[in-house]
Amino acid sequence: MAFETVRSDIAAIFERDPAVRSLPEVWLSYPGFHAVLVHRLSHRLWRWRWRLLARILSNVARLFTGIEIHPAAKIGKGFFIDHGNGVVIGETAEIGDDVTLYHDVTLGGIAPAVDSGAQVNTKRHPTLRDGVIIGSGAQVLGPIVVGECARVGANAVVLKDVPAGATVVGIPARVAMTRRERDAHFEAYGTSREEVSDPVARVIEGLLDQIEALQARVAKLEGEQVAEPWKIRADSKD
Repeated sequence: MAFETVRSDIAAIFERDPAVRSLPEVWLSYPGFHAVLVHRLSHRLWRWRWRLLARILSNVARLFTGIEIHPAAKIGKGFFIDHGNGVVIGETAEIGDDVTLYHDVTLGGIAPAVDSGAQVNTKRHPTLRDGVIIGSGAQVLGPIVVGECARVGANAVVLKDVPAGATVVGIPARVAMTRRERDAHFEAYGTSREEVSDPVARVIEGLLDQIEALQARVAKLEGEQVAEPWKIRADSKD
């Protein structure tokens, strides 16, 4: 557990949480920081093949913080879990640098094939590239890739790869907006300062507008038929 990595985790909190006031506050009252700190130790134990001890240590962290991180998960520097309660990070998850997660986020796996009663050690959890933000309640499931600086809106369910710089929302998640990587900035809860609506909702609204226009047209034609029936009969003879 390198000192530089821990220092980058602390710096991330000061950069992304306007509520933080002092370094002692981080060390004493940030469960997300505590969970990540313990994970960095348990991950090292896992790599040294002291795996039972690593699992016990991660379970103790879960009991005290409400955050479950498998010791095999790979996490980069500058990682911040804000609020934290209910976060689950699976065994084969990979997280890049400067990533932010909010409470109730799941980086979940899809069950692998089973061979003779033993699990095959395959990639089954998500990969988050650098600068990703995952909003509260979001579920990112399977061996998918969330691209660099992408945003996942609150309560979204992500089942497919997310392009770099994209914002996805909805169930299942769909791209709501994209931006150039150099224009990316921190967005709390993965929610843009600009108005972002569910793309499915936009399509439905468009269809409703078309239906309303068609209804108005039909009403107009029916009104003309009632008002001038002789003209309609004359047109039909021609």
